[in-house]
Amino acid sequence: MTAPILQFKDVWVEYGDKVVLERVNLSIAAGEFVSVVGPSGAGKSTFLRLILGQEGPSRGEVLLDGTRLEPECSPDRGVVFQRYSVFPHLTALGNVLFGLECGAAPFTARLFGGARRRARDEAAAMLEAVGLGHSLGAYPAQLSGGMQQRLAVAQALVKHPRVLLLDEPFGALDPGIRLDMHELVGGLWQEHKLTIVMVTHDINEAFKLGTRVLAFDKRRHDPHAPNRYGATAVYDVTLDRKAKAKGPPPELLAAG
Repeated sequence: MTAPILQFKDVWVEYGDKVVLERVNLSIAAGEFVSVVGPSGAGKSTFLRLILGQEGPSRGEVLLDGTRLEPECSPDRGVVFQRYSVFPHLTALGNVLFGLECGAAPFTARLFGGARRRARDEAAAMLEAVGLGHSLGAYPAQLSGGMQQRLAVAQALVKHPRVLLLDEPFGALDPGIRLDMHELVGGLWQEHKLTIVMVTHDINEAFKLGTRVLAFDKRRHDPHAPNRYGATAVYDVTLDRKAKAKGPPPELLAAG
């Protein structure tokens, strides 16, 4: 059996007296597209930040390839947020090239000669892959919302991350553009053999894109101490073609 790429072992996240996550125990295999749903305040974004390395668990451990993750970001995990995380003063090509230059020259963030030409070609190829090959010289303000989100995806993928994290990546887009982004991300996931973990409030989107759906919520509630208990994965559903054809099960619709 292939070892999981990500493991959560009895993970808790607490902020003082507030428990956000409790008893999270799950594994994610390489190549899975995991959709994470649940009500507001159920710790979905906290779960994503643990994988990204923006914070560490209060108890338990998160493992990447069997090694404990330290609370620090790394190029082996890319992320795309709901709001376009692009640099407004750089062109589309400059935005994607910047990540390559920072990786290759962390102190100067600048490449020269043949190394820069190769990095530029790689950045241009990634922009072509996300449908922005005609907009290399455009600045973010000159791009539509959907195009800016494509640029953010290119920024994340150009570093060849092991895991791509999506935090409500399509929430600010119009319905038509959102469908285009579904096709783009689904195609890139298959082409690059990515492992994707996506947080979304849209249960139908979760079901459409994911190969697995995790629903986070609190198993226990205390009306007199609402922060006493944290959320965990209350549903964990692996999807196949037949399941997708039926649509989301009622229990997941309720959880979403």
